[in-house]
Amino acid sequence: MPDPEGHPSTEEMDLRTVLTALADPLRYGVVAALLREDEGTARTCASFDLPVSKSTLTHHFRVLREAGLIRQVDRGNSRAATLRREDLDRRFPGLLDLVRANS
Repeated sequence: MPDPEGHPSTEEMDLRTVLTALADPLRYGVVAALLREDEGTARTCASFDLPVSKSTLTHHFRVLREAGLIRQVDRGNSRAATLRREDLDRRFPGLLDLVRANS
């Protein structure tokens, strides 16, 4: 069962859900950008400069969070996202290497 913020446990991550989240080019770009950052780097949703409305931005980050690709933490009036590298590498070995190689 996901935690109160909607983050699934590692065991709850589903490959089809993760791949569906990555199928969208904007969400794929967010994951690729986080892969280029140092591990543990947190970025606000707005820092990605995606060409979408605030509500659509919220939707994209919710999909990433609920798939287990990112962890979001409240920071006042915004949320910061970090890539769940360790969890993803444990659950789907090699997946992030493929994203990195194709970015």
